[in-house]
Amino acid sequence: MSSFIDVRGIATHLAVDGPPGAPAILLVHSLGSSLRLWDAQAEALARGHRVVRFDLRGQGLTEVGAGPCTIEDLADDALAVLDACGIAAAHVCGVSIGGMVAQAVAARAPTRVRSVILCDTALALPPPEMWRQRAALVRAEGMAAIADAVLARWVPADYLASPAGRGLRQQLLRTPAEGYAALAEALAVADLSRTTPQIRAPALVLVGEHDPSTPVAAAEALRDAVPGARLTVIPGALHVPMLDRPAEVTAAILDFLTPRDADAGLRARREVFGAEYVDRAAAGAGDLDRDFQAFINQAAWGVWARPHFDRRTRSIVTIALLAALGRHNELALHCRATRRTGASPADLSELMLHVAVYAGVPAANSALRIAKQALEDSP
Repeated sequence: MSSFIDVRGIATHLAVDGPPGAPAILLVHSLGSSLRLWDAQAEALARGHRVVRFDLRGQGLTEVGAGPCTIEDLADDALAVLDACGIAAAHVCGVSIGGMVAQAVAARAPTRVRSVILCDTALALPPPEMWRQRAALVRAEGMAAIADAVLARWVPADYLASPAGRGLRQQLLRTPAEGYAALAEALAVADLSRTTPQIRAPALVLVGEHDPSTPVAAAEALRDAVPGARLTVIPGALHVPMLDRPAEVTAAILDFLTPRDADAGLRARREVFGAEYVDRAAAGAGDLDRDFQAFINQAAWGVWARPHFDRRTRSIVTIALLAALGRHNELALHCRATRRTGASPADLSELMLHVAVYAGVPAANSALRIAKQALEDSP
């Protein structure tokens, strides 16, 4: 769903997809493009995440800002977007200048960043004079003056010749010259070599094998700058691999985001049932059920932590199974949790028809009675 919001005085184009209760991920695009750059990844990620995208100032459908700006200004814009969406913390993923924005967000607001995914980006993009010259050129002659040179670095020639590639060219040509120039000048002075090593969030550095703008060597330097960062190289790709190598980029992101730690299930359980309920259950565990509590956190809730299905889908499937099997105590608990998972009363009404068909009318009737009471009891 796309809309426009005010971000620090700038009318900003925003797109939000995925269930409200799911972990959030912010995707930040490159210079001369728009949030549409991430379409393929957003579709896949929205199954298990709240996906937030926005057009940077002066890009896509967002207003051009007044005066110069810095990478730090763009990071503050990104944080304001999260504020507008009511998101306290998110995974932050960016490509090229968007990757520099992601670095700045993680350094400036570490408690708000669950992880960073830094695609085809670097600590700095020298030489600064090149960016100043490019800014002057587009102001004087328009975007057409740089289009061929820029696009040849983004994607291979066969992609540029395709309908998608021709559309990409139109996107670049329609970028406001002043919007492009302002961000090019921000890149001319950007140097994150002091702040990025302060990042302590989990990090993935992703780069196209043949990226001429931020080559593998720059990606390796970025990986080495962030403690514990991983590096993934996309074979055959150039500077914007999410376009011509969408499956590989999506797979790398999903692999990175798939929880593998022992606490992933516990986090999912707290997000679905609420921290107060889960903490009370843990505090009440004794010798008899302590191991059982650990088992369900790891096994049952470990499944909920996987990214393939979104929280709403898992919630609906779980409620249908509990209703069909007559597990009424658990059913009531999961019905109350729908206010966090995004499953609506209309979803419950519809799924009970399936329960009636495949598990019998008595099972559905009992489940409906329990669901109605559970929803009435929910605050």
